[in-house]
Amino acid sequence: MNSNPEFERWQQRFGEPGYLFGTEPNAFLKSQAALLCQGERALALADGEGRNGVFMAEQGLDVLSLDFSPVAQDKVRKLAAARGVTLRVEQADVVNWNYPADTYDVVAGIFFQFAAPAERAKIFAGIKRTLKPGGLLLIEGYGRKQPEYKTGGPSKVENLYTREMLEAAFGDFAELDIREHDSVIEEGAGHGGLSALIDLVGRK
Repeated sequence: MNSNPEFERWQQRFGEPGYLFGTEPNAFLKSQAALLCQGERALALADGEGRNGVFMAEQGLDVLSLDFSPVAQDKVRKLAAARGVTLRVEQADVVNWNYPADTYDVVAGIFFQFAAPAERAKIFAGIKRTLKPGGLLLIEGYGRKQPEYKTGGPSKVENLYTREMLEAAFGDFAELDIREHDSVIEEGAGHGGLSALIDLVGRK
């Protein structure tokens, strides 16, 4: 039994009826669909109830949906079945998961901002290790202005992203495009309204 309070919190949140963040993919991820190629191996990081992993599977990718909540992963399987796609599901702590080297063509990390700075550094290092050379990284998260909007995201400011933080982590990539913007998002009951966002598109 996992006694981690964060684990218990997410189990409870995902245990509510319906899909906390909806069943449609994240808008930023969907906007990058042209970069996703059929047959590629993709890692959907902290994928929750699977809206993003299932979307990538719908694009013909071989997807591993990774999350630590078994309750959420039951919903992943149901959503995949409803959409007529298959994907692999693994229960794991994304901070301490063994990121296999040079394995994935695509890594998508959408709003995984439960991680404190030291944990985030481990996740970022794992992402860099597991991406193949030339592999695609897609990250969207909340920026430092997000607490002003009160429309979702972590309460701890140190968990929010800055351009400098992402450049420091991924500045050695062959390509790196970081965009900061304020946009309205509608993602289930969990994320909604005007939000301070940072999008990253990178190639290792």
